[in-house]
Amino acid sequence: MQNNVFYTNKTLNVRGKLFDLSTPKVMGILNVTPDSFYDGGKFTGEKPVLNQVKKMLDEGASFIDVGGYSSRPGAAEISEEEEAVRVVPTIQFIIKNFPQCIISIDTFRSSTAIKAVEAGASIINDISGGEQDPRMFETVVSLDVPYILMHMRGTARTMTTLTAYSNLLKAITDYFHTKIHRLHQLGAKDIIIDPGFGFAKTAEQSFELLHHLDYFKTLGQPILAGISRKSMIWKTLQTTTEGALNGTTALNAVALLKGASILRVHDVKEAVECIHLIEKVRA
Repeated sequence: MQNNVFYTNKTLNVRGKLFDLSTPKVMGILNVTPDSFYDGGKFTGEKPVLNQVKKMLDEGASFIDVGGYSSRPGAAEISEEEEAVRVVPTIQFIIKNFPQCIISIDTFRSSTAIKAVEAGASIINDISGGEQDPRMFETVVSLDVPYILMHMRGTARTMTTLTAYSNLLKAITDYFHTKIHRLHQLGAKDIIIDPGFGFAKTAEQSFELLHHLDYFKTLGQPILAGISRKSMIWKTLQTTTEGALNGTTALNAVALLKGASILRVHDVKEAVECIHLIEKVRA
């Protein structure tokens, strides 16, 4: 009899196209915001966006994650209307120029998710795990798209004050168990889990999570690791976000060895090379 205790789903159905995650994939980050922690303000016009998307696709990105709401600590609140104005036209001209591009919409608002999927997005990436919009789970099911379920506490403005855990791994595992069960009850098919490095977690807690990332394979869902250029790296190395690429690559390698199926990154080429080398080690 097959032992399914540690079985992890290794496929992802995106608009009828089956992605094999047995070889990890790369999700390129595209923030169309003025204030994101690393690339804020860089990609706010059609030409810069298309140039960056082309670059990431050419370098091997399987997905492009479009975000219009900065989730850096202390980020300013913006309206649903402003978020939609940022992301919907962006998605439309990406799809117009790259019709095969698989776009993920980085939002915690169901209204933005609906508009983004109507514009051509195929995946919903929700940093709040449905906490900030009670309609999100039903929306995911009605749209029939894969859902990235991330762990965090509070909001972008409050999360740095919510880092006290009696047992970090248990708290996050319980969170995922509850939400995955609810999503399955509603009829959700493809769920990806993201432990939320840096979201309501100190640097030490984020390193602890990375060390135990393989523990989350018991949940049976693909794991996304979003470590790219985060403060856990640049503060530890006493550098800056600009100087955190080497550290990002090092920790991405750890994440892959611990079972990550998707790397969400600013720097696609380096992540693709990291995957290639880790796969050689495994072979």
